[in-house]
Amino acid sequence: MSDRFVVTMDEGVAGRVVAAVAWAEGIAPQGGGRCEFLDALLTRVAGGESLLPDAVRAAVRDMLRHGAYKPTGRGKPASEFLLQAAQRGEFPRVHAAVDANNAISLASGLPGSVFDADLVGRRLLLRYGRAGESYVFNPSGQSIDLEDLIVVCRESAAGWEPCGNPVKDSMVTKIHPGTRDVVAVLYAPRALGDEAVLAWASRFADELSVSCRPRDVGFSLAESVGGS
Repeated sequence: MSDRFVVTMDEGVAGRVVAAVAWAEGIAPQGGGRCEFLDALLTRVAGGESLLPDAVRAAVRDMLRHGAYKPTGRGKPASEFLLQAAQRGEFPRVHAAVDANNAISLASGLPGSVFDADLVGRRLLLRYGRAGESYVFNPSGQSIDLEDLIVVCRESAAGWEPCGNPVKDSMVTKIHPGTRDVVAVLYAPRALGDEAVLAWASRFADELSVSCRPRDVGFSLAESVGGS
């Protein structure tokens, strides 16, 4: 586990999820250059490739199917939203670090969250969302109900505060033009195994290194803890 970013999962989430973290510190102003890996993936989608095998789609949805949460419609994983946007030719290009996150999600079929590290801090926790929890996820003020959804939480005066999930991340901690440190979480079904997820996290760190020109990058697996 990195001494820069400590990401843990409570026992409930750890039983179903393998999570990895990738980070970049001291990135170039405005996020650096263009993510060529994403360009190549979008060209493949434009040529008719799906990039998302049915087995991966089903496994990721099963990972999110918990309690009251149903990963369908507007609640489906971010990886599916991204593929649909690519197929329509409407893929968002926001910031080099976000592009790296989206490229890894498209290539792997796994949803990911990416944050301004100065806004989320160096310690994050993955747990299930609780009744009544929600946050705003876009500039229009739309919110997402977090009950029974896997959430990434940052430390706050009130305790662990949700700021991301495999569907939509909070507006409060999103990357912006002035971001200098980035941290991202990749979510995968437990059946995929540690090595496969760690390989994607390594590729994520590579893409951050190439497109964001950071001072330092790294990646690791999240660890499980006894409670939240």
